Amino acid sequence: MSSLLSCGLSEPADIYVSDASSERRDYLKKQYKVAVTENNGDAASGKDIVVLAVKPQNMTEVMDSLKKYLKPEQLVISIAAGTKIGTLSEGMEHRRIVRVMPNTPAQVGFGMSGWTATPEVTAEQREWVKAILGAMGEEVFFDDEKYLDMVTAVSASGPAYFFLMAESMIEAGKAIGLSQEEAEKLVSQTMLGAAQLVKQSGKPPSTLRENVTSRGGTTERALAVFNEGGFSVLVKQAIEAAYARAREMGA
Repeated sequence: MSSLLSCGLSEPADIYVSDASSERRDYLKKQYKVAVTENNGDAASGKDIVVLAVKPQNMTEVMDSLKKYLKPEQLVISIAAGTKIGTLSEGMEHRRIVRVMPNTPAQVGFGMSGWTATPEVTAEQREWVKAILGAMGEEVFFDDEKYLDMVTAVSASGPAYFFLMAESMIEAGKAIGLSQEEAEKLVSQTMLGAAQLVKQSGKPPSTLRENVTSRGGTTERALAVFNEGGFSVLVKQAIEAAYARAREMGA
């Protein structure tokens, strides 16, 4: 919502938010000047797009509350992890559905979202989705829902992998004598710069790694320790585990 408003894709008067928490409703109304309600049907009625931004365990209740209010031409976008389109369609008796798997950097405009859509979603509505997701970062469309479990394992869960690496690097920096503040600044900017280099250089990460690794130097020594510890194998196993869990959740 913050991205939509800041990018000018929507006006506060056009947004109606439903939330079970009165504290959350009060916050959203004050922060974004949007209309709020505790009734899902009121929020969805007459809107071009209905976004389901709820926990999967709450989805059954939400779908029941929307069923009699949705019109066939309305677009429903779900970001609920593990809730498949078939479940959404049956639960709401609705066919124009987009399922999105975003990640948390969307909060700062650097998100990565994978998405798919039912055949009933029109070309115009697909452009709406691309604009919404583009306001939060970047997006990739998949023509088969099965790929969203892969997206979950790589990019939706992916920020946590980087946060773990950052935590470990900061702690290691402190162990060799840096302060907390110094280590945090060094690590965060290094990760940001490395990510931008991957994105902008046009070179594969393997080439960038080789370019910074001088024979007999410090980087080579560090990478040797990573390799001895099976770093690449662990990353592969971790993503496979996340993928397996994503498939279990959607079963």
